[in-house]
Amino acid sequence: MQIKEVARKLNTTPRTIRFYEEKGLITPKKNEGNDYRLFTDEEISRLSTILTLREIGVPIREIKKRLENKNMTMSDYLNIQRSALYEQWIEMKDMITTIDRMIEVEQTDQVKHAINNIYELAQHLKNLKKIRKNWQDKWDFDSWAADFDHYIKRDGHTFNVHQDYDEALNRVINTIELASGETCVDIGTGTGNLGAKLLSKGVHVIGIDQSEQMLMVCKEKHPAIETRKGHFLALPLMDNQVDGIISSYALHHLTDNEKLLALEEMTRVLKSNGQICIADLMFVNKEHRQQMMETYRREGNTEAIYSIEDEYYGDRSKLVDWLMQHDYIVETYQFNNILSMIYAKKK
Repeated sequence: MQIKEVARKLNTTPRTIRFYEEKGLITPKKNEGNDYRLFTDEEISRLSTILTLREIGVPIREIKKRLENKNMTMSDYLNIQRSALYEQWIEMKDMITTIDRMIEVEQTDQVKHAINNIYELAQHLKNLKKIRKNWQDKWDFDSWAADFDHYIKRDGHTFNVHQDYDEALNRVINTIELASGETCVDIGTGTGNLGAKLLSKGVHVIGIDQSEQMLMVCKEKHPAIETRKGHFLALPLMDNQVDGIISSYALHHLTDNEKLLALEEMTRVLKSNGQICIADLMFVNKEHRQQMMETYRREGNTEAIYSIEDEYYGDRSKLVDWLMQHDYIVETYQFNNILSMIYAKKK
């Protein structure tokens, strides 16, 4: 297909297409006879993804980074595009919800209080947008993908974060109650070690991860898992779509505020009788964290201190409180000093 046809198909201009070619984002072949650009279906799909990402404000350098894998398939491009559109859609929902609340406040409050409350709502929306947009993978999980399964089974020297790993995964699967034909989401699926355990039960598993390399390894190991690019703060799913949510060793990569926003996202996509089961690195409460950190310092266990301070080990009590306040029945289980499971079911 030639450039003018592609421009019409994607509702853009030949000039825009040439611009992305100049930036090295696309490399269409040229006809040797007349030097016309010829676009394959894959090139068109890649260009469609670029246009979508630019539409929501992703910088060109970031797009180039996302698409630098030359072996990406059309399905991969569509996955990235879907993830970007879901993020935009969720942001629009936040804006509409905030505007609705502003109108309600303006109609019911006195003028002075209404102005203050509207300002607070505007700030809340601004904070939501900032949290969703500013989350970054500072650990570079793409680089972990090839050796991830080996890494998680490695014994630690003075601090083994994967102690009780197999027991934790098995307990999650044995705790969450899902029937054949139901849908479960594995957030931060990695290479699919947790979600794959549900396949034998006939459960439809959707594995979500922000790392494209992790998703590629997951798909190779477990073709039956449907993989989607996304993350805790913007799940690529519609409202009330899934029966269950599972996650292991992933939530601790979010700050405390981000964790609560993640629970909101989980609640959004769950059906009315949905379930959540999370096994993750967390302390029972603030006092427990302080006690363990003092113990590690007294023992001179610098490996433990570094690991805990490098990530965001959760406060289980805060997560449980949030879930109970939002009409969940909650159970907990503690595997060891740093690993717990939370099981929550909508009332």
